[in-house]
Amino acid sequence: MAQRPDFDKINTYLDFDRFYWYREELVRICRSKGICHYGNKAELCQNIKAYFDGNIIKGNVPQRRIKCNVGHLTMDTELLGCGFAFNQRFRDFFSTQTGIVNFKFNADMVATVKKVRQTNDMSFTLRDLLDIKEGKTEYAKYDHSSCQWNQFLKDFCADKRNTVFRNKLKVAAALWKIVRESTDKKVYKRKLVEDHYSEIKDFT
Repeated sequence: MAQRPDFDKINTYLDFDRFYWYREELVRICRSKGICHYGNKAELCQNIKAYFDGNIIKGNVPQRRIKCNVGHLTMDTELLGCGFAFNQRFRDFFSTQTGIVNFKFNADMVATVKKVRQTNDMSFTLRDLLDIKEGKTEYAKYDHSSCQWNQFLKDFCADKRNTVFRNKLKVAAALWKIVRESTDKKVYKRKLVEDHYSEIKDFT
């Protein structure tokens, strides 16, 4: 199991991408290299990839959103012109349009709205956003890699053999640290507990 080196000792993006990085770590790396340090994990990783390719992506501070209030919403209302937010007003609007009583926004809708704002896409409408929800089109995908720890913890706790541990969260965190700093897949496997039992046995 290869251990994660310091960023400055990594020579290629391929080597960088073999390891898990928290968003906060990516922000620090980008800041230290003069790279744009705004965005989600996927965007930060793209900036770091460009850095390894010899391109420095400079970034501007995200502009504050201007709040606009459009009284009557239609499917052709521009997202940037209506003060869109993931709130009850727009949930009710989409609920009326779709007939879904408890309308819920999904992760790809969140990623899309973020990109629309970043690119100042004035042509993007509420209809386009609903198309994202219904899978008719794709604009921006949610970065699911940021959920790897949550899934790891869930799988660790679901393993009935781990009921022997008093503090499952601490044990899972200790195992996650080992996995995170290695080139192994960032998933829970029983073998992790077996291979590192000496390091976590005090929690039984």
